[in-house]
Amino acid sequence: MEHDGEMAPPIPSHANPADADAAADDWAARDDFEEPPAGSHSHPPAAAAAEEEAPEEAPLAPPAEDIKEIESTLQSLELQPSDAPHDSVQMEAEERTRKRHLNVVFIGHVDAGKSTAGGQILFLSGQVDDRTIQKYEKEAKDKSRESWYMAYIMDTNEEERAKGKTVEVGRAHFETETTRFTILDAPGHKSYVPNMISGASQADIGVLVISARKGEFETGYERGGQTREHVLLAKTLGVSKLIVVINKMDDPTVGWSKERYDEIEGKMTPFLKSSGYNVKKDVQFLPISGLLGANMKTQMDKSMCKWWNGPCLFEIMDCIEVPLRDPKGPVRMPIMDKYKDMGTVVMGKIESGTISEGDNLVVMPNKANVKVISVYCDEDKVRSAAPGENVRVKLSGIEEEDIAAGFVLSNVGNPVGAVSEFNAQLQILELLDNAIFTAGYKAVLHIHSVVEECEIVDLIEEIDLKRKKESDPKKKKPKRKPLFVKNGAVVVCRVQVSNLICIENFSDSPQLGRFTLRTEGKTIAVGKVVAVPPTGSATFKA
Repeated sequence: MEHDGEMAPPIPSHANPADADAAADDWAARDDFEEPPAGSHSHPPAAAAAEEEAPEEAPLAPPAEDIKEIESTLQSLELQPSDAPHDSVQMEAEERTRKRHLNVVFIGHVDAGKSTAGGQILFLSGQVDDRTIQKYEKEAKDKSRESWYMAYIMDTNEEERAKGKTVEVGRAHFETETTRFTILDAPGHKSYVPNMISGASQADIGVLVISARKGEFETGYERGGQTREHVLLAKTLGVSKLIVVINKMDDPTVGWSKERYDEIEGKMTPFLKSSGYNVKKDVQFLPISGLLGANMKTQMDKSMCKWWNGPCLFEIMDCIEVPLRDPKGPVRMPIMDKYKDMGTVVMGKIESGTISEGDNLVVMPNKANVKVISVYCDEDKVRSAAPGENVRVKLSGIEEEDIAAGFVLSNVGNPVGAVSEFNAQLQILELLDNAIFTAGYKAVLHIHSVVEECEIVDLIEEIDLKRKKESDPKKKKPKRKPLFVKNGAVVVCRVQVSNLICIENFSDSPQLGRFTLRTEGKTIAVGKVVAVPPTGSATFKA
C-alpha cells in the first residue's frame, strides 16, 4: 500500500547517533520505502525531517553540541548502506514467485448465492472484520433482507443492495497458503450478461453456483435460465476448470439431502459434457452453505452432513491445476479500463509476456508508443508483473482520452495485429425465432475486452462434424460453400467490423482468439479466429 503523504520521523535534537541510526533502519525496512535511484545524492530522511520540523517554533538556537550531533547523524544516514529496501523488494519478489495467482469468476443463475458465497470467502479468509459484518447485518435487517448481509461485502453500490442483484463485476482479493486469488463476482441476471462476459474473460477458473432450493435449480437450468448460458460462455471465454458448488443445502426444503445433491449432479453432468468440459478431469462438485460458511474453509462436521467425505472449497481451489502462461512470450495486455491519476493509468490482465517498470511498449491499434512508469498488482507497487496478473500500469506518452477498452498493450518489436475483418469457425447455438444464419447477418461481437458490432460477409465452408472424424480421403466430401446454416451448425465464415480491433489466431493466442456473438440479449454463437489478414494489412486482399 502506498503512503505518499508519510514522511520520515523527525530526529529529535537530544537523540544520540545510535538511536537515530536505529530509527532510520526501522523506517527504511518498511514496505513503502522506495530506494533512491543509483548515483543520486538525495537525502530523503533529511528532507522529510526538515519539512516535519519546519512548522515548529524554535525561539532559542540549539546548542552547538546538538548541531554537531545532528550533522553527524545526517552523515551516517547518507552513508548508511541501503540493505533494507533491497531486502524488502527481494522478499516481495520471493513472496510473489512462491505464491501463484489465479482469477476466480463466480457464475450462475440470478439468486443462486454468488455474492453471498464470495462475501463469506472474504470473511473466512480474514479480509472483512466482525464489526463490518455487524454493520451489514443491521443494514440488511433494516431493509427486511436479513439473509443478504454477506452479499453486501461484494455488492457495494446502493442499486445492487436495494434490488439484491449484482450489476457490475465485483472484484476482491484473498490468499490461501499457496495461492493469491482475485474473486470476480459476475452478475447472474440476463440483462447484465455483457458484464458477466467481461468478468469471465479474465478468469482462470470458474465457480458455478447452483441453488439446491426447491424450484430454484429448475428455474436456472431450464431453457432461458442463466445456468446454461453462463456455462457455455465460461467454456468459450477460456475458463478451463469449473467447480460446481451446490449452495443453499441448509435450506429447509433441502436439509442437506443427498438425494437432492445427486439429482442436481445427475442433471448437470451430461450438460457440462455437451458444453465441452471433461467432467472427470476439469469439473468438481461439492455441497456448501454460503450463508453459514459450511464446507468452505474447513470440512463439514458429520453432525451437519453425514454423507459428505470430500474436500472443502478452499482445498479444491488450492489444489486446482491451470495451464501455465509464457512469461517470456510477446507482451499482450487487453485494456479493460483507464483513468487519470498523475498520468494515464490502464487496467487489465496480462495474457502473455512480462511487463516491467521502464519498458517501452506500444498501444494498439492506434500505434502509440508508451513508456511504463510504474506497475501495481492488487494494491502493491511491483517492479514487474507476470502473465495471469491483474494489473494497473501507469504510462507516459499517451493521453487518457486516446485509449479505449479493447485496446491492447504489446511489444514494440512484435505488436498484436489490428484488423477490420477475419475468418472464424463458429458454432451456432440458438438463433432468434428460428432465423437462418447467412451472409449479411449482424450481431454484437465480444472478444477479450472488445465489444463491437459486426457483420457476417461470407459463409466459406460448413463443417460436418460426423464426416470430420473419417480419415479415409476417398470418403471425404469436397468442401461445400453454404448459402445459409441453421441452429447447431459449425461453419467457417468471414466476419467484418467497422473499427480496427486487436485479435490473434486462436492457435497462437487463445485469449485473444475466442469470442461470442450476441444479438438482442441472447448468445447466438461461439467461435474462434482461424485466419487474420497478413501482417500490416487490416483486410484480406481481394
